[in-house]
Amino acid sequence: MATWLKPRPSHYPSLAAALRAHWPLYLYEAAELAAFMLSACLCTALLFDPHSPLAGLPSTLRRFLMGLSMGLTAVVIIKSPWGRRSGAHFNPAISLTFYRLGKIGPRDTVLYVLAHFAGAPLGVLLAALLLGPIIRLPQVNYAVTVPGIGGPSAAFAAETFMAALLMATVLVTSNNRRLAAYTTWLMGLLITSYVFVFAPVSGFSINPARTFGSALEAHLWTAVWIYFTAPLLGMFAAAEAYVQLAQPDPTRHLYFSHRRLTHEPAELTAVEPTS
Repeated sequence: MATWLKPRPSHYPSLAAALRAHWPLYLYEAAELAAFMLSACLCTALLFDPHSPLAGLPSTLRRFLMGLSMGLTAVVIIKSPWGRRSGAHFNPAISLTFYRLGKIGPRDTVLYVLAHFAGAPLGVLLAALLLGPIIRLPQVNYAVTVPGIGGPSAAFAAETFMAALLMATVLVTSNNRRLAAYTTWLMGLLITSYVFVFAPVSGFSINPARTFGSALEAHLWTAVWIYFTAPLLGMFAAAEAYVQLAQPDPTRHLYFSHRRLTHEPAELTAVEPTS
């Protein structure tokens, strides 16, 4: 039976040493999630503010447009120079899952996660400065994620399912030479579909830092435990299934083709697959 790859040991004696070596990557990760949250808030205001010129569109069409905008935002971030350098995690659950798979060291993991939790509220704050009182409208409300249809249990199930499917898609496609080129676009398609289908159920998060950024500015922490636990549970479960089913040789390294670093990245470089 296959086993988990061992977490990668740190090449740095301290967080300060890792910060000196990789500070641009942490800055990129913070900026990526800030940009995602800025886009989420601006698009929510454009589509759901009652005074918006798009407010008269059918609600299903507005929800589809919201999903499309978020999917395209994710694609742009992943394909941007920043995303290509840092790996475009912009999600603590993804960084922690990659750490568990042995693809990122502990110091980098900690600093990636801290960058995410710094970047998310920064993006919401920038949106608040641009939107003014609009961001406090009930229909916008800082793009918070709270349980909807079906209550907390349905939200937890939805968040777990979305996270698991997203991570499974990343692992399966990015480790297949023929499919690797489509990984980014499939992630964008998934996000579009998630917003359209599951936003009324959970608000769509699958990202603890994304929920934190909105909740911090809105002072609304309803069922926040869901958004901190379900994404991790789903992604860890998908990674476990992938390792067990697709990696019969526990010494074989996983390869994430979407992570391209061009400088000496002691802990972050993807390992080429063995033949």
